[in-house]
Parts: sequence; structure tokens; C-alpha cells
Amino acid sequence: MKGDDVIEVFRLQTPVWEFKYGDLLGHMKIMHDAVGFRSTLTGKNYTMEWYELFQLGNCTFPHLRPELNAPFWCNQGAACFFEGIDDNHWKENGTLVLVTTISGNMFNKMAKWVKQDNETGIYYETWTVQASPEKGAETWFESYDCSKFVLRTYKKLAELGAEFKKIETNYTRIFLYSGEPTYLGNETSIFGPTGNKTLALAIKRFYYPFKPHLSTKEFLLSLLQIFDAVILHRQFYLFYNFEYWFLPMKFPIIKITYEEIPLPNRNRTLSGL
Repeated sequence: MKGDDVIEVFRLQTPVWEFKYGDLLGHMKIMHDAVGFRSTLTGKNYTMEWYELFQLGNCTFPHLRPELNAPFWCNQGAACFFEGIDDNHWKENGTLVLVTTISGNMFNKMAKWVKQDNETGIYYETWTVQASPEKGAETWFESYDCSKFVLRTYKKLAELGAEFKKIETNYTRIFLYSGEPTYLGNETSIFGPTGNKTLALAIKRFYYPFKPHLSTKEFLLSLLQIFDAVILHRQFYLFYNFEYWFLPMKFPIIKITYEEIPLPNRNRTLSGL
């Protein structure tokens, strides 16, 4: 952008899979977040969002391929930037609201940061794993998803001197609750030639019911298997940063929240940017 351009920054939010299911997941407050920009010099609009590159299900659970010993993960994520804002997509069942105005110089600095951020965090993680729902509870694993990218972007803009409006901003978080996790190993130590065959089989058996493209009968049977493993036996196997962990699940097992996280305060030392 030209340095003297004035860029409007928009908060974008819509239900996950809105293109397919409309507002269905919006009723459960399962939302997708992004950032929009409008150049006042050119009038052009742009959308920036952090995506799971192979869809949410593939990022959350692996594929079990008969020719491979280890589960096959498609859990990469990345920021995508493209021209245009689909007003109907964001407005119809979600949010499209101005949150701040920045200069072209600030936008260009943010763009360089986005490239660095893209090269640093490349894996999508659905779950936030905590010891309990209580305030201040131990967090074992943090999610790394679209809302976390938006929050990082807002923080960076505030560091660059952006002044955000005083509006309420809420975000979806999906929690798992467990006792202290047990480290199990990585792909090689579990599934390799000298790996732990018993553990490898247990992990693959756990993930098997989560496979996609099921018939109605298979889907119902899979739900029963998931209920038995996670709810009755309180077991969950988590793959996080190339490593497998065992989670001894605790009540209430899982919870979806739509929490308010305020927009950041401006860095006053950079107010002249």
C-alpha cells in the first residue's frame, strides 16, 4: 500500500461452514474469524484469514491409510490474503464491522509480520486443553486457529499504533478437560520399526471412529465407539507439534465457549506512525 493511504480495518466473523450449512453452527457459536481491509485511496477491499488448508476435520483427526503404519495428518494452516470482501458471506449470519483505521505504512509493516508469522506457526490445532473450566486452571495445550491469528494481528496493529474502537469482540474456543497429560512419543518412536506396537495399535483404534465419509450405519456405530472411549473410559490421544500425548479426561470432558476478548490498547510510543 502507499504510505499515505488510509486503510479501514474490519472485524469479520461468520459461522463455520456457513457456505454449506448457513447459520446452523452459528446457533452453537462455532464461528470463523478473519480481518478485512479497505483502501480509501483505491477503494479496493481485501480479506485476510488464517485457514486450515485441508478443512477442519482433517486438521483435527488423521487419516488411517492401510499402506502406512502411522496416522497421516493433514493439519497445516496458513494465512491467506486476497482481493475483495464477500459482504453477504460475512453480514448475513455474522459480523462485518469497522474496528480501526491505519496508515499504509502500518499496513506494510503488518504485512511483513504476517509473512514471518506464516513461516513460524504452520500447524492448525483445534483444541485448548485445560485441567478444568475454573478460572486460572492449568492450560496444558493452547489452540492455534483462525481466531488466534486474528488476535495476533490485532495485537501487532496495536503495537504499531492502531487505536481500536471500544466494541465487544467474542471468539469461539473448544476446550478439552483432562488431568496431567502423559507424553507418549513421536511418530518414529511409536510407529517406527522399533516402536511400541501395542501403543501404536491403541492410538489407531482411538482415531478409527473419527474417519470421514461414513454411511449412516457406520456413523452411528462410530458415535458409540467415541462415546465409549472418551466419555466412559475418559481417554483421548492428542497429536500436538509432532508428538503424541495421552489425556486422562475429566468432567465435563468438552465445552464450547464464545468468550469476550477485548480489542487491544494502542501503543502510545508509536502514535506518530
